[in-house]
Amino acid sequence: MNGDVSRREPLDLRCYLVTSGIGRRTVDVAAAAAGAGAAVVQVRAKEASAAELLDLTCAVAEAVHAARPATRVLVDDRADVAFAARARGAAVHGVHLGQDDLPVATARELLGPDALIGLTTGTLELVQAAEELRGVIDYIGAGPFRLTPTKDSGREPLGVSGYGPLVAATQLPIVAIGGVTPADAAALAGTGVAGVALVRALMEATDPSVVVREVLAAF
Repeated sequence: MNGDVSRREPLDLRCYLVTSGIGRRTVDVAAAAAGAGAAVVQVRAKEASAAELLDLTCAVAEAVHAARPATRVLVDDRADVAFAARARGAAVHGVHLGQDDLPVATARELLGPDALIGLTTGTLELVQAAEELRGVIDYIGAGPFRLTPTKDSGREPLGVSGYGPLVAATQLPIVAIGGVTPADAAALAGTGVAGVALVRALMEATDPSVVVREVLAAF
């Protein structure tokens, strides 16, 4: 694997980009965000075929690695695509799994001990279950912060007040996701979450680097 960053390095989750789209802009925004200090980029393209997602992941990984080698690149949902990208030599560091994806233990077996694995949660019960997997997974996502058009989880929005009990229930770092904007970052940082995941706020930004710096400053 071309990436020289493993899960043994400190994990910076403060500003976490989740991509959308499969075109050149997706690659460019990922590189711009990484260059400004976003330390995690998750490649998400629900509409893409496995082959398209693999090509996109490799393109994002190359651009991100050139912009900031320390930034981790993860694949949304698809541990098999992450495995294939790593087999190609791409600087891909792991996978972010949903509750209905491959079991985390299977993903860990597939991707090996150095891979980063995150898991989506959003309720106290899901966080408590994730805590039981500490050592197998590296962090959890928790949302939605507010309702968002990009993903309907069926869970009630947490709002700022919803994160404190989740943070208290686990030693895993938590990333807040779901309609988060840079203006929300300071309040969320105050809850004890490790970072915020941004989709539209970065993908639709005129200058993604400005958004990244605003979020990092909030933490």
